[in-house]
Amino acid sequence: MALSFCGSDNGSNSYSVNEGVLNNGCFVDALNLVPHVFLLFITFPILFIGWGSQSSKVQIHHNTWLHFPGHNMRWILTFSLLFVHVCEFAEGIVSNKGMQTNHLHLFIPAFMGFIAATTSVVYYHNIETSNFPKLLLVLFIYWVLAFITKSIKLWKFAEYSVGPQHLRFCITALLVLLYGLLMAVEINVIRVRKYVFFANPQKVKPPEDLQDLGVRFLQPFVNLLSKATYWWMNPLIIGAHKRPIELKKIGKLPIAMRALTNYLRLKDAYEDQRTAEDPNRPPSIWRSMYRAFGRPILLSSTLRYLADLLSFAGPLCISGIVKYLNKTGSATPLNKIKGDTYLGVYFMSTTELLQNTSVLAVLLFLALVLQRTFLQASYYVTIETGINLRGALLAMIYNKILRLSTSNMSMGEMTLGQINNLVAIETNQLMWFLFLCPNLWSMPVQIVMGVIMLYYFMGCSALVGASVIVLLAPVQYRIATKLADTQKSTLEHSTDRLKKTTEILKGIKLLKLYAWENIFCDSVEDTRGKELTSLKTFAFYTSMSIFMNAAIPIAAVLATFVVYHFINETGPTPSEAFAALALFHILVTPLFLLSTVVRFAVKAMVSVQKLSEFLQSDEIGDDSWRNGDTSVSMEAGKKHLGVTKAINRKQPMRYQMDNYEQPTRRQMRPTETEDVAVKVSNGFFTWGSNLSTLSDINICIPTGQLTMIVGQVGCGKSSLLLAMLGEMQTLGGSVYWSKLPDNETVHEGNISKNRYSVAYATQKSWLLNATVEENITFGSPFNKQRYKTVIDACSLQPDIDLLPFGDQTEIGERGINLSGGQRQRICVARALYQNTNIVFLDDPFSALDIHLSDHLMQEGILKFLQDDKRTVVLVTHKLQYLIHADWIIAMKDGSVLREGTLKDIQTHDIELYDHWKTLMNRQDHGLEKDVQQDSQTTLERKTLRRAFYSREAKNQIDDEDEEEEEEEEDDDNMSTTTNRRSKIPWRVCWCYMSSGGFFMAFLMVSSKLLKHSVIVAIDYWLAIWTSSKTSQSAGAGQDVSNGSSLADGIGGNSTFATPGTPQAEDDSYYLPVFITLCAAGITLCLITSLTVEFLGLSAATNLHHNLLNKIIHAPIRFFDITPLGQILNRFSADTNIIDQHIPPTLESLTRSTLLCLSAIGVISSITPAFLIALVPLAVAFYFIQKYFRVASKDLQDLDDSTQLPLLCHFSETAEGLTTIRAFRHEARFKQRMLELTDTNNTAYLFLSAANRWLEVRTDYLGAVIVLTAAGAAIWSLRYGLHSGGLVGLGLTYALTVTNYLNWVVRNLADLEVQMAAVKKVNSFLGTESENYEGSMDASQVPENWPQNGEIKIQELCVRYDPMLKPVLKHVNMFIEPGQKVGICGRTGSGKSSLSLAFFNMVDIFEGKIVIDGIDICKLPLQTLRSRLSIILQDPVLFSGSIRFNLDPERTCTDDRLWEALEIAQLKNMVKALPGGLDAVVTEGGENFSVGQRQLFCLARAFVRKSSILIMDEATASIDMATENILQKVVMTAFADRTVVTIAHRVHTILTADLVIVMKRGNILEYDKPETLLEQEDGMFASFVRADM
Repeated sequence: MALSFCGSDNGSNSYSVNEGVLNNGCFVDALNLVPHVFLLFITFPILFIGWGSQSSKVQIHHNTWLHFPGHNMRWILTFSLLFVHVCEFAEGIVSNKGMQTNHLHLFIPAFMGFIAATTSVVYYHNIETSNFPKLLLVLFIYWVLAFITKSIKLWKFAEYSVGPQHLRFCITALLVLLYGLLMAVEINVIRVRKYVFFANPQKVKPPEDLQDLGVRFLQPFVNLLSKATYWWMNPLIIGAHKRPIELKKIGKLPIAMRALTNYLRLKDAYEDQRTAEDPNRPPSIWRSMYRAFGRPILLSSTLRYLADLLSFAGPLCISGIVKYLNKTGSATPLNKIKGDTYLGVYFMSTTELLQNTSVLAVLLFLALVLQRTFLQASYYVTIETGINLRGALLAMIYNKILRLSTSNMSMGEMTLGQINNLVAIETNQLMWFLFLCPNLWSMPVQIVMGVIMLYYFMGCSALVGASVIVLLAPVQYRIATKLADTQKSTLEHSTDRLKKTTEILKGIKLLKLYAWENIFCDSVEDTRGKELTSLKTFAFYTSMSIFMNAAIPIAAVLATFVVYHFINETGPTPSEAFAALALFHILVTPLFLLSTVVRFAVKAMVSVQKLSEFLQSDEIGDDSWRNGDTSVSMEAGKKHLGVTKAINRKQPMRYQMDNYEQPTRRQMRPTETEDVAVKVSNGFFTWGSNLSTLSDINICIPTGQLTMIVGQVGCGKSSLLLAMLGEMQTLGGSVYWSKLPDNETVHEGNISKNRYSVAYATQKSWLLNATVEENITFGSPFNKQRYKTVIDACSLQPDIDLLPFGDQTEIGERGINLSGGQRQRICVARALYQNTNIVFLDDPFSALDIHLSDHLMQEGILKFLQDDKRTVVLVTHKLQYLIHADWIIAMKDGSVLREGTLKDIQTHDIELYDHWKTLMNRQDHGLEKDVQQDSQTTLERKTLRRAFYSREAKNQIDDEDEEEEEEEEDDDNMSTTTNRRSKIPWRVCWCYMSSGGFFMAFLMVSSKLLKHSVIVAIDYWLAIWTSSKTSQSAGAGQDVSNGSSLADGIGGNSTFATPGTPQAEDDSYYLPVFITLCAAGITLCLITSLTVEFLGLSAATNLHHNLLNKIIHAPIRFFDITPLGQILNRFSADTNIIDQHIPPTLESLTRSTLLCLSAIGVISSITPAFLIALVPLAVAFYFIQKYFRVASKDLQDLDDSTQLPLLCHFSETAEGLTTIRAFRHEARFKQRMLELTDTNNTAYLFLSAANRWLEVRTDYLGAVIVLTAAGAAIWSLRYGLHSGGLVGLGLTYALTVTNYLNWVVRNLADLEVQMAAVKKVNSFLGTESENYEGSMDASQVPENWPQNGEIKIQELCVRYDPMLKPVLKHVNMFIEPGQKVGICGRTGSGKSSLSLAFFNMVDIFEGKIVIDGIDICKLPLQTLRSRLSIILQDPVLFSGSIRFNLDPERTCTDDRLWEALEIAQLKNMVKALPGGLDAVVTEGGENFSVGQRQLFCLARAFVRKSSILIMDEATASIDMATENILQKVVMTAFADRTVVTIAHRVHTILTADLVIVMKRGNILEYDKPETLLEQEDGMFASFVRADM
């Protein structure tokens, strides 16, 4: 066979040009080669020179990326061109087979054209990135030449009457069209950029996002190919393997995706609906969403439709391949030359090409690649739109929050919980709805198409199968709704459980001291039981839904083939059978998803309803006199967006925001008198109901003076401040704010007092989640001198010194918990620090003790504020400060009683003055008694110090991640981190499985394996059954092919099969087996889905049970070291993951893995050649999943960690609304919200782009698997290795692999993240419990021990932890029965540690405590602690009834309880409550005052009739009156008991029988109080002197 370009057929002279050069077909083809060669010759040198000069090491930064006009169009056209070239090439090769000798000119030009097209796009890309358009001229010339040569060819074809019935004519026509279009694109570039033929070429800069190096999200800027395959993500994902992805690495969002941009879009769409005719009609959110984000959704839907249509190419190609594989053997190629020869070559008809199996295999591959690309692109577009929508909604909600009227919040119309739900749940629901919404309209189309094609292959019987699927869809919907309901109830129970757990952990010290752990533990277990019951239903429904998913296709296939058998008396041919199988697989997905999508649509409706209600709610009034324009609108933004380009690039967004977010300055009323700062005249104000809270208010606040507002509790003092700030609704009257004289405002820039804001400290302190310093400066510039003065004035320095990182310590919700007094002082410090002209302080002394209040008054208010000539308004209860006031406003019942100076009041209202005087005396009286030594503040500092002292002792920062790294830290740092990051946590998985129980784990694994083998068996049986048909029919000489029509399958064979032939009997043998296999498969599906869910359930049960028991029985030291938040996280987030997320992930992972493995097994067993190709594929897959898992984990962590600050910022803002508005900081908070939203959205975008990256890669791998499987099958069939049925089986399986490969990896990654929860829980399971047993048996202890209450302490040494220094050193004492003992000493002298030692709560490592002759260390803890009683310094009450708080064990009679309450002086109060003893106590006892709570604790101690009572600074938080009651009670009611009092006010122990003075863990003085007082230089004497 000679290889000559024009071929050398007998009898034709291919090289003759007698009829004219152009009439030689071969010459025309040669002419077609010219442009391609021309392009290659010119571009290669340019490309090489270009690449050589910029060496590959220097990476051009992406700021040079540009898109020339028509960029996407050109890529699409080039890809179509490549596809047509492939067709031309295939056609040439197939035609060439029909000739006698090789005609190279049939396919060489096509091949060269393919290479040239590829080169053109590479060349274009390089020109585009280097922005050098002059070189595009080459391409222009190429398109023109190619267009001309192809047109000549087409013209010749037409001349020789070759028409559209021939494939080559169609291909050539298409090529002419494509080249023409490309030429047009090129001309357009010249027209727009004018780079040639024009005098002044246009200069173009890359988009501004790319000039900003912070933008790392490049999806919108890369070329089309990189967009489709996410090629630009490679460095990020592969780099994650070496070092974790941090926030810096993912940079900022491009401007088009920022929350601000999208907010403006949505807001415009929303506001535009407000028409002039009907201003009150609420705008529809749906419509505004459609207007703002409709276009991308349409684009995504289009892509989705394309993908769905392409997905049907799979079954068609399979049926074609199977059908024609069996025919290729018989037909001989040479008889085809029937005279379709023109120009000396053979022309084939269009259908003929599609009968070539190799062509079909390549087509299948291309269709798969395209379908997957379109699908991923559609997903990506919806996700990006969803994220944009969420950003816009969050900004909208936030703006609304800033304008909510305060009455809404306080009257409970809008609770914080509702707002948090809007932010956390509703916006996400809408985002998810957008993700799924293209499915809503693509699925019905997909289902209809699928059914039509089934009908085409299988006739009526297909409709039966399809109807099985469709009828079961409502069942699935039912299951889905049930799932949602059970999830709700589960949530309720788990919130309940969490509340109980939190209470336990907060009061853990008390529970241990009273030996009540088990009672409370049981109550949690009880709630957990309820939660598990609803989790059981949840698990059941989940497994049902999984079961439906797996069983429906089996059932459908069964129904179809059985019916087919009965209608047609025979089984289908393999080509039909496997096409139908593949179609069923395609159909199941939309039906399964449909129920989910419908559910989400319903949820989205509800969310939109809630959102629009929220957006319609009341706003605060626009008070132009103070709030120039409170609704700081972003309207002005529209004007500014055009200008942004010119703004400094360093901080683009910040400036833009400020430009138009500054509230327009207040228009001042004409000034009344210069020295009045604020004036209210005839004011009537209300909190929303029409009853006025404040009525008839006429007051003036003098400028630069100190005004005090006094009055009883609830007379409207705070309301008055808020009314002046414009937070209340005005019913009548007006508020004037005076203008400053102009000369005063012109100081140096930043010092000038900001007269537009008021420094305001609320009564209930409000802190940001930020450092102490940020809380105080609150956005003002930091001035060291001023900061220090403020901190000293508020005496915060000692507290700051105690914090682990000084004033850089995070405080607030998520930070360190401060006590009330500390929080309040920080709020006051914030008000002092702000450089405002007016300061409002709302009862700043309420949580402070006397010394601090005095200091704050003197240093802060009188010195710091008054020296600055600032106007101060102070609400207070401390009447002794009235002497400092320049102006006094006395209030009563919501109106002003008196106003004036103290002198005025003294002269005019003697009665009021006398009333004040008596009150003042009483307060002063309290003053003297209040001791220097251990005041409340020192107490607070003490608790703070205790927490940190114990934490630093271990010097461990409890961050699990750090622990993890240390575990596997070796010498070679770099390598271990890479290892750590790609290892799958097998150990944790094993732990999870074993806590689920071995039997369940075994059952799960075995049933899974069985199920998958049965499913393979079903399909295999089907293959044998159908192929037996063809082999017999071929034997019977029935190979009557109707030429080339694809439709010869329907009933083509059935006419020949008469009920006597072997076939019918055969069917009776095949059918029953088929039915039984299907039944077995369905049952196994049920079993597996149930086992997985219940395995997960038992694991969750065991893990939570063990965790709770471990933690409740841990030593008290554990709670000092471990932050409460961390323990709670184990019970909330981690338990939730173990309960609900791990089982489905595990199920999905095992299912998809086994499916892929069984598919690969089937293909390899059919065509062993496939195994060779499998090796490189497996390697590729391994690397893809390895890199992806690491990157995905990082991005998921980033997403989680950026979500928390965002939610916190929302709830913070809602709590501190009044403060933010008074300070006028709305713009700053908005800016912060936009930043947080953008950060979280960036993380989420990258996460979803990484998922797309993975899916595109695995999908392409799947397509390659299909191609190799088909190739191997065709190739081995040439050698007659197996029957066609099995090929169909292999291909159908190969098709399923493409769907499941990416699920394997994603589930692996998810499982890895979720297993971290198991790991964290496990790390707590390792804590040691207290030794509850003791060496004595509980039965050996006398019933009524300790009878007398005699205490002997010998050489006692105590420490908190074996690693710490002892806190008590060799203490000896003897206490006789019934003695009253007082212990005193400075903070940290070991008094409290001694009280804990009595209960064996600390490590007694030397010496012993003997009570009534028994060494307490030998007793079981339960016994010891249940026989003593203690009153702690901070009263702890639990939610429940009063009875439950006094006696949780339910052992006492009511009389006993009433007696205890009477002793504690509470009887009358409790009687007055509804329900008496069963009255409700809210969480933490918030519905009682602190004093009352302390008295309850006393009653609790009395209920337990113990002969020893220990009082640990029990009077620290009580007012004088209550303390006197306590003292009396202790003297009378406990007359015969031993009482050990640890005192912080020394005068409480002057009456004791014995006083012990301690210092640094040693006993310093030990005697009767009288004796000690006589020693003038003694410690006790000095304490008492300080106290008098």
